[in-house]
Amino acid sequence: MKLEDQNILFLTRTMKLGGTENVVLQLCEIFKPLVNKVIVCSCGGVNENKLKEMGIKHYIIPDISEKNPHSIVKTIITIKKIVDKENITIVHSHHRMAALYAELICDKSIVKIANAHNTFHDKKTLTRLAYRNTKLIAVGEMVKKNLVEYYEIPSEQVTVIHNAIKPFEDKITIDSTIEKLHQDGYFVVGNVGRLSEQKGMEYFIDAIPAVLKQHSKTKFLIIGKGELEEELKKRVADLKVEDAVIFMGYRSDIQNLMSQLDLEVLSSLWEGFPLIPIEAFSVGRTVVATGVDGTLEIVQNEENGLMIEPRKPDQIAEAISRFIEDKNLKDKCEYGAKKSYEKEYSFDKFAEAHRDYYRRLLEKS
Repeated sequence: MKLEDQNILFLTRTMKLGGTENVVLQLCEIFKPLVNKVIVCSCGGVNENKLKEMGIKHYIIPDISEKNPHSIVKTIITIKKIVDKENITIVHSHHRMAALYAELICDKSIVKIANAHNTFHDKKTLTRLAYRNTKLIAVGEMVKKNLVEYYEIPSEQVTVIHNAIKPFEDKITIDSTIEKLHQDGYFVVGNVGRLSEQKGMEYFIDAIPAVLKQHSKTKFLIIGKGELEEELKKRVADLKVEDAVIFMGYRSDIQNLMSQLDLEVLSSLWEGFPLIPIEAFSVGRTVVATGVDGTLEIVQNEENGLMIEPRKPDQIAEAISRFIEDKNLKDKCEYGAKKSYEKEYSFDKFAEAHRDYYRRLLEKS
């Protein structure tokens, strides 16, 4: 089977903002010039506009996370019609339920691939069923370990391909807020992510008073939107640090912003293989990051960042203060961060790995 003859369906839950959706967009960019056609199915989101700009057909389907029988039947019928209509030859899933639907719908002539983006410890039977006849791409070694050890997926069924970020090659667009803070002599710390439980933003906020006690000329930017926004703003108010914290809201120019920060903090409670530290590395910025799952594969303590335990505001504060006080350490970690990006997480390497992976699978089909 030749790659150029394939009709690929990327099946994912949403095309909203997030790491999984970003990977789908990257794969569309990689394979659109190489295959007959690329199709995406999801329940929609703001990234539909990017698919349109790329000339990728997008089908709206029901939310694949819905578990009620009516939704399941409707989703099966909808996806089956798309697979038949578009003569799909490869289904590449990006959610466990997406992989399950592919397993239920596709005959043996269709190649099934699924990305595992996170570590889980639930739904063991469902997961094993979903991945039964599917080749798996784990975004990191910890994700593969989770699949093999917890879900008992054969190791040879799982290939690790690290997530990646395209290099930031645009001219920096100066952010007036950050520019003014630097002009006033502030050290600017950012935390980028969805304002949700996973990202541990409350622990970042709880660390702020301790940093300010030692380094009053520090400002903290929270960049993102999410369901915990009002709760986090109340926490800031309760700690009486409103003057030190700026909620920036959603921004699409993350690498542009990161290039203007002094430091990035990743306070997550769990991660499969996070993109935020890689985005920071791509613009030569170092990070303070919690030692969870895939983050442990990316951040090497005192080489390209500082590693801390999750749910430990005192450790966040101490690490931020170390970078403020020790310019040599900060310079060393920023140099290491850029080297890590170039060696391990470049988009070119990501693209090459996926092209080779597809070609190997098709040779065996």
